[in-house]
Amino acid sequence: MSRVMYQIGEVAEAVGLSLRTIRHYEEVRLVPPSGRTAGGFRLYADDDVERLRVVKQMKPLNFTLEEMRDLLQVREWLAADVAGEERESLVGRVAMYAAAAQTRCETLRSELQSPEAFTATLRREVSRSRRASGSRP
Repeated sequence: MSRVMYQIGEVAEAVGLSLRTIRHYEEVRLVPPSGRTAGGFRLYADDDVERLRVVKQMKPLNFTLEEMRDLLQVREWLAADVAGEERESLVGRVAMYAAAAQTRCETLRSELQSPEAFTATLRREVSRSRRASGSRP
């Protein structure tokens, strides 16, 4: 059974990452390609693309490469359908990352309040200035 494989350009476009970023994730052994062509071009499977999507989502939340690597590994083990106490331990680790992501999202929302207020102030100022000069909004 053959798998669908994608070249790095296709993956970059699908995931929204630069070629350089994808190569960097390979260099740090975060998301290595599943294979290479005879000519040495990187080939990525669907699982690799999904791993890159997860990394892309973790990046703005300031997870470290080690944390990203750990979560990717835990998710891989869970997908392998481990059972019993081991599964519960892995689920607990995913829950820990979910809680950390939630906390980081709340922090980002809080930090965004000031720039949003500033933007609203500038928009009001533009609107007032346009009304004062008789211009359209």
